[in-house]
Amino acid sequence: METLFYELSSKLSDNQDFKFEQLKGKIVLIVNIATKCGFTPQLEGLEDLYKKYKDKGLEILGFPSDQFMHQNPESDADTSSFCQLNFGVTFPIMQKCEVNGSNASPIFQYLKKVLSGTFGNKIKWNFTKFLIDQNGKPIKRFAPVTKPEKLEDYIKNLLVL
Repeated sequence: METLFYELSSKLSDNQDFKFEQLKGKIVLIVNIATKCGFTPQLEGLEDLYKKYKDKGLEILGFPSDQFMHQNPESDADTSSFCQLNFGVTFPIMQKCEVNGSNASPIFQYLKKVLSGTFGNKIKWNFTKFLIDQNGKPIKRFAPVTKPEKLEDYIKNLLVL
């Protein structure tokens, strides 16, 4: 099951291919983000984690989604700019995608199957977070209300510091 993660890919906000196999050996945090959500300020905390641990093996991927009350209506380029300008985000922002339903992005289909949540095989809201270990195994799912700083101990425990 673990290797499936590395077989997946997505597209960055600038339409470049992003193959997850390049993440082998890294801890990965995947977050469905939105620009107009009450949780949007979490982008700052996510960026803080990224800056603190990226050189130690952490990668964060932001996946914008407009599936929850139209809270990310911007284009891919505008979403990426918003994250950079308002929260200093330097981690990769992917193309907007669906996280629930029959058109859900393959990465979210996979993550929901491996780590179901309170709502079963659905993402409850923006800023649901998935932590994946260095071997590509999804190990923990965090609710939207879980602030990024609460993930730090989980990340440190996975990193070889």
